[in-house]
Amino acid sequence: MFVNFDKAGTNMMKIAICDDEKNIRTYLSSLIKKQNGEYSIKEYASAKDYLADGKLYDLLFLDIEMKDDADSLDGMSLARKIRESDLEKQPVIIFVTGYEKYVYDAFDVEAFHYMLKPIDEEKFTEVLERAVKTAGRHEVSKPASLVLHFANSTKNIPIDHIYYIESEGHKVRLQLKDGSFSSYVKIGDLEEQLQENFFRTHRGYLVNLAYVEEYNRSEVTMTNGDCILISKYKYQEFVRTYLRYMSEKM
Repeated sequence: MFVNFDKAGTNMMKIAICDDEKNIRTYLSSLIKKQNGEYSIKEYASAKDYLADGKLYDLLFLDIEMKDDADSLDGMSLARKIRESDLEKQPVIIFVTGYEKYVYDAFDVEAFHYMLKPIDEEKFTEVLERAVKTAGRHEVSKPASLVLHFANSTKNIPIDHIYYIESEGHKVRLQLKDGSFSSYVKIGDLEEQLQENFFRTHRGYLVNLAYVEEYNRSEVTMTNGDCILISKYKYQEFVRTYLRYMSEKM
């Protein structure tokens, strides 16, 4: 028996700059190119152009008071359209603007940062570094699926199909959206590989944080209705980890 982890993501960070001022687009591009890392940069002069291109990006630098004569779509409206869409990947949005008055609106569209013009280069470097880590966290390090073997069966299991994993003697049982699957693999090995979105609530259980419905000091209730034991020694750490996980998803 062996376990194979298929990885998701690419090494190239895809960045879009959407601003109706060419000098600002050029300046932002130059600042990005000064940083360490591999970046693919695309510039857009209007919200209309960005939408028409239809490409997916990891990171979006977006002007707020940007107007397009054809549809009067400003940056904030574009951000709302992006957040309301069913895109398979949502970009990390950084607003770049000369006005402070929209800062509270930025929270409504889950903006990562609100950067005022003129742009401070040192501050830009700091914000970009944090934004890149946030944008790349799941794409680079999170396994997309597990390939598990048991007896004469082999199953490719998407990570987001797993509610939780339970240790059963010398094997584990994965509770899935479409049933369950057992395999001779140590739960500790899976914990090490799946630590990005999973938590070991008890020596015998590893839960997918995405499917936690509610919890108390003795158990975690999953969205499928199953109740999972939580060790009293793990409770405080679980709460911190779960709240941090949820804040990153907001």
